[in-house]
Amino acid sequence: MEETLLQQSKIQFAKTVKNYYPEILNDEALAFIIALHEKFNASRLELLERRKLQQEVFDKGRFPEFPRETKNIREGEWKAAEIPQDLLDRRVEITGPVDRKMIINALNSGAKTFMADLEDSNAPSWANVIEGQQNLLDANKRTISLYDVKRDKSYKLNENVAVLLVRPRGLHLNECHILINGEETSGSLVDFGLYVFHNTKTLLQNNTAPYFYLPKLEHYLEARWWNDVFEFAQAYLKVKKGTFKATVLVETITASFQLDEIIYELKEHIVGLNCGRWDYIFSYIKKFRNHKNFMVPNRDQVTMTTPFMDAYSKLVIQRCHKRGILAIGGMAAQIPIKNNNYANEIALEKVRKDKEREVKNGHDGTWVAHPALVEVAMDEFNKHMPLANQLHVMREDIHITEKDLVELPLGTVTEQGIRKNINVGILYIEAWLRGFGAVALYDLMEDAATAEISRTQVWQWLQNEVILDDGRRFDDTLFKDIFDDEVEKLITEIGEDTLPSTKFSLAITLFKKLVTTEAFEEFLTLPAYQYL
Repeated sequence: MEETLLQQSKIQFAKTVKNYYPEILNDEALAFIIALHEKFNASRLELLERRKLQQEVFDKGRFPEFPRETKNIREGEWKAAEIPQDLLDRRVEITGPVDRKMIINALNSGAKTFMADLEDSNAPSWANVIEGQQNLLDANKRTISLYDVKRDKSYKLNENVAVLLVRPRGLHLNECHILINGEETSGSLVDFGLYVFHNTKTLLQNNTAPYFYLPKLEHYLEARWWNDVFEFAQAYLKVKKGTFKATVLVETITASFQLDEIIYELKEHIVGLNCGRWDYIFSYIKKFRNHKNFMVPNRDQVTMTTPFMDAYSKLVIQRCHKRGILAIGGMAAQIPIKNNNYANEIALEKVRKDKEREVKNGHDGTWVAHPALVEVAMDEFNKHMPLANQLHVMREDIHITEKDLVELPLGTVTEQGIRKNINVGILYIEAWLRGFGAVALYDLMEDAATAEISRTQVWQWLQNEVILDDGRRFDDTLFKDIFDDEVEKLITEIGEDTLPSTKFSLAITLFKKLVTTEAFEEFLTLPAYQYL
């Protein structure tokens, strides 16, 4: 009998793993994951080290620049490969985690595409990650269904469904449950690898292909890494080069200085860029956190009309259309407000105005977080975009400078802003620790990106002892008073008797450590992952 991969001991599972999901983690799939790991994990780790070196430059007060060594790429006349037919019209995209009900509802939502998310809206527990892969496999085979016992309701796919895109985890996240040669694997490679291994053949038979969203790229060399991964996987699976397609999320401040370069590195595979607004704000604060006199106001005051946000979204449109790819707008985080028609109308009007601004600026599509928002977004794009996209809108009228991309937003820091960040941060972390990556809080859909803004702002304000709008200094004493008060409110709402059955004690401890430690933690999910 031939030895299995497990018997060869090249691959091991963490001791906490009880379910090995043999349909997804069969020997052939694991052999592919091993090949990806051995080929690309070392270079992934080098790219992460490069990020640390770049941060050291920013910590000296420097800002990003358009790379001098790639000026010929920015100024050259070239275009990316042709966009597949089923990705030409992406006027409304819905996003959400990979649980079974979400996948069915999103695919049935009426949106043009659905981004199934293994990243920021998915808490990466072992079950969530691997069962998510099973759900995606069933969706592509069109066998996915669900019966909700509590609601006595069945869910299945409609005849016409959205085009599926998948977002794997970012380069910084490990998959601690799978070890190869004693080394934790990459969440990016596990998510990508399992998806293409199990779905490429089915998708090609259905006249489509594996489509991806690539998150949190910080440099064009990271785009090159992904391109190499795509080419290796296509050769391994014996499909032609350029079969896999990707949209890159522009959600780091450094990426907006390298848009042409990122497109160029992926030019055989790229079909678009997306303005990942919440992570972009998080990145903006994080990268320049140690600059003198650098202070970003309350999260609610930083919108897409804030100068540095407006500049980056318009630059994305201009560079995408020059290179023949789509420019997808950002997320409307609002969700329907039940039992309050007045508040719901205000929320929907915010969404409408946001989408109107995007389509008039030249975006080819936009994101929503809830099926009930598909219609309002679709109406705005249908009204102002009669064609499948706006690739013809070149936006040669705009000229975005390096200074435009980093212009400090005006505004204030308030006690209410501090309280909201503490409250939302703790609530989100608690839900994440229970396995929920997308959480409805105060009529908004929060994910890891929005929680990152909350804790990063508190950290930065406290480190710099920012002066609040009422003249008080936000020092350790004031923080303790506000933090303790917010925690007491939460415990009162939850009930002390209920507390032991929740993850609030751990969430409170984690959040406090994240915002008071002198050494900034790059991603809150890194220290939290060990408890998931």
